[in-house]
Amino acid sequence: MACPFFMPVVRLENGGWLHAERLPLGGGWSGQCTAPGHVGETPSQDELEKFCNLGYAEGCGRLPRERVWDSVRFAARRMDNDAENGTGGIRIRYVCERGHRPIESGTLEFDAFEAQWVMPHRDSRVQRMAECFLESYMEKRKRQEVTRAAS
Repeated sequence: MACPFFMPVVRLENGGWLHAERLPLGGGWSGQCTAPGHVGETPSQDELEKFCNLGYAEGCGRLPRERVWDSVRFAARRMDNDAENGTGGIRIRYVCERGHRPIESGTLEFDAFEAQWVMPHRDSRVQRMAECFLESYMEKRKRQEVTRAAS
């Protein structure tokens, strides 16, 4: 679950996470804060590791008291792929939570053959997080396929 006010920009290769691949966006990211009064500020490495990439950031001084969501989480699923007909893609399920309860949820859809979003999210932050999650998901799938082929 990433902080809903986090706008990820670049994957962090040097984060202090024990298992970075288990993070909500599939890895650690650097980026900017979009919380009211802090738009465009760049969080410190410590803040990125403790708050931005994890959500439920009660200890973050930028987190507004009044907010709709505390965190955003994602899951991906490949849809039926038909390379001959140029169809197929990936569905990204998202859940925006407040107080550990779902407030909003839905499905975003990415067309893998056209390399474009068919159903993006209306909030640019959630959409960007979905893009980061998708990038991590696709890299993980590619590594799994290489491992299977080598076996």
